Amino acid sequence: MLKDIEISRMTPRRPIEHIATELGLRPGEFSCYGDHKAKIPLSLLERVYDYLPGKLILVTAITPTSHGEGKTVTSIGLTQALHALEHKVCACLRQPSMGPVFGVKGGAAGGGYAQIVPMEELNLHLTGDIHAITSAHNLAAAALDARLHHEQRLGAAEFSRRSGLDALNIDPEKLFWHRVMDHNDRSLRQIQVGLGNNNGPEHESGFDITAASELMAILALSRDLADMRRRVGQVLLALDTSGQAITAERLGVAGAMCAILRQALEPTLMQTLNGAPCLIHTGPFANIAHGNSSIIADEMALKLSDYVVTEGGFGSDMGFEKFCNIKAPISGRQPDCTVLVATLRALKSNAGLKGEAVSRPNQQALEQGFANLAWHLANVRRYGTPVVVAVNRFPEDTEQELEWLRQACLAEGADACELSEAFALGADGAKALAESVLTAIGKGDGFKPLYDPSLGLEASLATLAELGYGAAGVELSAKAREQLAEIRRLGADKLPVCMAKTPMSISHDPKLKGAPSGFTLPITELRLNAGAGFVTALVGKVMTMPGLGLNPGYLHIDINEQGEVIGL
Repeated sequence: MLKDIEISRMTPRRPIEHIATELGLRPGEFSCYGDHKAKIPLSLLERVYDYLPGKLILVTAITPTSHGEGKTVTSIGLTQALHALEHKVCACLRQPSMGPVFGVKGGAAGGGYAQIVPMEELNLHLTGDIHAITSAHNLAAAALDARLHHEQRLGAAEFSRRSGLDALNIDPEKLFWHRVMDHNDRSLRQIQVGLGNNNGPEHESGFDITAASELMAILALSRDLADMRRRVGQVLLALDTSGQAITAERLGVAGAMCAILRQALEPTLMQTLNGAPCLIHTGPFANIAHGNSSIIADEMALKLSDYVVTEGGFGSDMGFEKFCNIKAPISGRQPDCTVLVATLRALKSNAGLKGEAVSRPNQQALEQGFANLAWHLANVRRYGTPVVVAVNRFPEDTEQELEWLRQACLAEGADACELSEAFALGADGAKALAESVLTAIGKGDGFKPLYDPSLGLEASLATLAELGYGAAGVELSAKAREQLAEIRRLGADKLPVCMAKTPMSISHDPKLKGAPSGFTLPITELRLNAGAGFVTALVGKVMTMPGLGLNPGYLHIDINEQGEVIGL
């Protein structure tokens, strides 16, 4: 079979103007960035405000493994199939981060014959939104350090006399705002800032990956420019010496940050291999952020299409949970159907098999690993949404094991279970899945979030750990308890929770496969994201800045004599 990038290049692409027109955009409602991508202005939302929205299909997965489950392939394949069946459909997906592209995970354009094209443009830079977030975030960090420097150098009174600004009296021990970059770099997780003469004061800091920036979350959760401006102003950067919040607004940097982010709030229009429209916008990871594309992209697509396909990152305990408990209460849009992606090899991996053993028939391991799929099925149904299981088929899969899995899924309460061969066959390989999804829409029991944030942060953490993961309870570190007290003092105790944990297990421990239970969930740190409107809880050993592995992806990426990207 051809490589993904070869398939992407050899497939004819339609001018983006044609895609925009078929989606329902009028002249002046999109700005082309070359031949195959375009930005859509927020003014579109005003014109389509009274349009009836379409149905929202959310794609999630079982606990991921190193073998890959194909969630994005399924999202794109389902979109292509609905388009081929002549339904008006639009996908809403996140923009890939260059960290995973050059690291171990690779790109996020789908694969095989279920892709967003041009795949190299999607995976590298696109229209610059992630870079805009990086610049705006780091402007706030530079502004905070500069203000601290000048106030300490001059003293409060002299600073005010010279600058005409009130002294903020920043507490150098209470600086919360790190810097970000869109690459994996473990050496920057902890750094010392302000070294050298007249560069201080010295203090500890660090870097997160841009996908974990609160500004990324704000872009994804904002309804419009005014909402974004308000949220950026509320971003907590530090505390002053009396314990009061120093926000981006109080520092005076919020306006400049929003000036950088203005165009990044506009989704980018692209197309699938068969010409179905796709809106690409924002890129929060589901393990360390909320893991879903933007409310604005969803709203545009829902107003212009009968069906919208989106995905939550990683498994249903990650992006799906955060869609339901963080994004949906803000957007007011709940899933009309959920697609749960699985593979035979991933289930066998969840049973403990490794290497080539996952590709060989093994009924005992399949039945043992099915516990993970059953857990995710029950988890999705807990939120009241109908669920269709999509089994991504691999060439070595046997009919006997596939049929056993189908029957097992139906017995566990799935509304349907269909094979997906979108990777190999494109739209034709996902038509049965598309038909089952259309049939399942409307069969749910009524959407309901898992917990009520108004009961307080500690109660939300306990409910999410016990009902959302199957834990026996939570254990807060001494640092987390101090942070909880500070969050309560700042009046932010009733915000929803964004769990930052390993995606490789339902628990906090990547070694605990299947459907673990009875464990204690260790909360090591709590971070208030007042602008985004949630509290991030760091679980176990999770890192907000990934590192490069022994054989990173950048080793295989190059350009040829024609300037085309190869090895992506």
